[in-house]
Amino acid sequence: MPKLFSEIDRLKPAYDKTYQFVLLLCKILLIGDVLITTMSVAGRYIPFIPDPAWSEEVILTFMSYMAVLSAALAIRKGSHIRMTAFDAYLPKKLLKGLDLIADLAIFVLAFIMLTVGWRYATGIGAKGFYTSMPSLSRFWMYLPVPLAGLAMLIFETEAIYRHIKGFFTKEEI
Repeated sequence: MPKLFSEIDRLKPAYDKTYQFVLLLCKILLIGDVLITTMSVAGRYIPFIPDPAWSEEVILTFMSYMAVLSAALAIRKGSHIRMTAFDAYLPKKLLKGLDLIADLAIFVLAFIMLTVGWRYATGIGAKGFYTSMPSLSRFWMYLPVPLAGLAMLIFETEAIYRHIKGFFTKEEI
C-alpha cells in the first residue's frame, strides 16, 4: 500500500500548479475589479475620466468568479467553513471518517455545479446578452459556476485521497 501512495503522491505538483493558476486568476480578477471600480467612481466626479456604462456588470461578473473560485481554493487549504465544536470530543478515527463523508458530499456538489452549471451557461447564458454590452454573451456570467465546480472536483479528489491515505498511514493529514 505505501508504494501505491508514493506513486499517487507524485501528482501533488499538478495539484499545486492548479492551485497556483486559480489563485493567479483570482488575483487578476481582484485587480481588474479594483481598477474598474476606481475608474467608475472617479469618472462620476472628475470630468476627464470616463465612467463606462459596462463597469457595473463587469465588476459583478468578476466578483462572482472570485467568490466561487476562492471557495475552491479554501477547499484545497482546508480553510472553508466547517463545524468543529465537537472535534475535540470525538475519537480520531470517527473524525477522519466524518471528514471523508463531508468531502464526498462536497465532491457530489462540485459535480452538480460542473454539470448543471455548464448546462445553464451554454443554455440560458448563451441566449442572453449583457445590457450595457449587447455583443457580449451572458455565458460569461454563468461560467464561474461550472469553472468552480471543476476546480472543486480537482481539489476534493486530492482531499479525499489524503483522508483515505490517513487511514492507512501514521502521518497526519
